[in-house]
Amino acid sequence: MATWANLGLQDSSSPLMEQLNFFHDHTLLILTMITILVGYIMGMLMFNKFTNRYLLHGQTIEIIWTVLPAIILMFIAFPSLRLLYLMDEINTPSITLKSIGHQWYWSYEYSDFLNLEFDSYMIPTNELEMNGFRLLDVDNRIVLPMNNQIRILVTATDVLHSWTVPSLGVKVDATPGRLNQINFLINRPGLFFGQCSEICGANHSFMPIVIE
Repeated sequence: MATWANLGLQDSSSPLMEQLNFFHDHTLLILTMITILVGYIMGMLMFNKFTNRYLLHGQTIEIIWTVLPAIILMFIAFPSLRLLYLMDEINTPSITLKSIGHQWYWSYEYSDFLNLEFDSYMIPTNELEMNGFRLLDVDNRIVLPMNNQIRILVTATDVLHSWTVPSLGVKVDATPGRLNQINFLINRPGLFFGQCSEICGANHSFMPIVIE
């Protein structure tokens, strides 16, 4: 989960989130290099006293500053597309969980078992235990196995919601009348916290998700 003064992404708990972390760092490095280069050139323009009286047009430099950004964009686009396709890939899931968004709580159904469904409400602050997390803990947690392919089916009954667990790299829109699915694998034990990430009304901030 996110901690105080945490500027980066949360630690990954799935192979996909690990790849997303790497892609974030890779893109950030490219952006930093571009910013430094452009900043240096602009600084030199400000303080440079020399001028070139023969420079009317520079064919070579124009080719370079057209081709180079295109190559840099390819270095961002290819890893990005690879990740997009990996995130859409549905392997043979060991377990399926159906998540239904309501105003303002989640309800869950384990499709592989008969009559295993429950609602998950946020624990109010006045009922919270000393070791609980305010606005993040729920009365009924989702329990999922480790090192297994898990499929989540997400929908809603009223308005748009978004089922999001940052440390697993999962964010799926819950749309009324539509069933979205995503696949992930948890590669370490723990408690994983998430929240609804689509503004869904007055109590939007108060419908957390906890995976155990």
